[in-house]
Amino acid sequence: MAIFLKMGKRCRISFFLAILSFASVCSVLANPGPNVVVIFMDDMGYGDIEPYGAQPYKTPNLSRLAAEGIRFTQFYAAQGVCSASRSALMTGCYPTRIGIHGALVPWSSIALNPDEETIAELLKDKGYKTGMVGKWHLGQKVPYLPLQNGFDEYFGLPYSNDMWPVNYDGKPADSNSVKAKYPTLPLIEGNKTIETIHTLNNQSELTERYTKRAIEFITKNRNQKFFLYMAHSMPHVPLAAGKRFAGKSKYGLYADVMQEIDWSVGEVMKTLEKLNLRNHTLIIFTSDNGPWLNYGNHAGSSGGLREGKGTHWEGGVRVPCLMSMPGTIQPAVTSNSLASTIDVLPTVAALCNTKLPSKKIDGINLLPLLKGDANANGRSSFVYYYDVNNLKAVRTDRWKLVFSCKFRTYKMYEIGKDGWPGRVVDDSTQLALYDLMHDPGENFDLKDQYPEVVTELNKIADQYRKELGDGLTKMKGVEVRPAAAVK
Repeated sequence: MAIFLKMGKRCRISFFLAILSFASVCSVLANPGPNVVVIFMDDMGYGDIEPYGAQPYKTPNLSRLAAEGIRFTQFYAAQGVCSASRSALMTGCYPTRIGIHGALVPWSSIALNPDEETIAELLKDKGYKTGMVGKWHLGQKVPYLPLQNGFDEYFGLPYSNDMWPVNYDGKPADSNSVKAKYPTLPLIEGNKTIETIHTLNNQSELTERYTKRAIEFITKNRNQKFFLYMAHSMPHVPLAAGKRFAGKSKYGLYADVMQEIDWSVGEVMKTLEKLNLRNHTLIIFTSDNGPWLNYGNHAGSSGGLREGKGTHWEGGVRVPCLMSMPGTIQPAVTSNSLASTIDVLPTVAALCNTKLPSKKIDGINLLPLLKGDANANGRSSFVYYYDVNNLKAVRTDRWKLVFSCKFRTYKMYEIGKDGWPGRVVDDSTQLALYDLMHDPGENFDLKDQYPEVVTELNKIADQYRKELGDGLTKMKGVEVRPAAAVK
């Protein structure tokens, strides 16, 4: 102490800086990484954040995330609906391969099969601490909750925030209402319900509470490798923004919610930077499907793509995706390569040097692409399943072949307003070929001009039909694995 007091002011400052530098090095050495943070949105459309053209509200933290990494323009949720999409993210499989379809309800008879290896289980086996915050939607009770699927910690909702006995205006549902059959919405910690969500005011606290838990998880595990899966309940309806953000955007509730989401992403980034973990952490930000358009001003934007959630059209499954890891991923890169949520698991496995699942998956490793390898490519094809297992379309780099089928449409009736939904009906389409490079809105059928392309895409589709089946052609897949049967 005496020596320290005899130092000059400049020497003491240098001494403190040396101590801080040493502490920073020790923190990095204690957590060599790479860490992984996946931020998964609910019903956020292709045009809902600034890096993809959102206006007039601002999302500065997401713009920064894009500037620090790679922005995908051709990134797809595996299917245009909640549970199916989430099962793909967790397993690297098309949902049809593992028997998951639709959006599970509190009384669903299926769940994600415990025999499937999740991204959390792979990383946990590698010594990672694994945590989940937010919406799960792959099984509503033990043994199908996150803790039974590789996560050390869980805090969130077991399914969508609209699955509760509350009407669209926030009042308790009438006994004759369809919503009246839902149980009270449970907030779960670990495997136990710690409280129930009764009001829109309760829902308005979710984004901030999820963010707080995410920061706590990162901080607690700063000296060891970790995987955080942060699955926001918003902007799925019913919309609710926290007190600090309600009315802040001046452009309506949806914009308020998106600005709060942007704040949340910023808080996660700030925490990683404060703990000197930013360069050792891969952040992936994307959405489970496109916008639920019949909710009108409470729905997001498809960015001009055709239709929205619940469809095989581009607006239903093409979603924003940002990936950033300074020092590993070059900044300000835009990729037009074809990619999907099914590719997250094998990409993370490669980054973290862990094994792949023992059973067949559909994802590919995007890490060479992320690292800027000039010879790296994205996916060669992508298939659009919906309903239970109807193969409705197939895509290569620029071409999309849509098969004759029925589909949900939002265009025949007036959309909803202020939380109330408009009517949704079925329409039908015949075989059609679209050039997505020139026609991302899927307006012009070119099948008669390019019969050779139709033949090529049909061959790809036939291979998937053999493996995964196809309800439209009455084919049973030979490589389909069953979902868990909930008892």
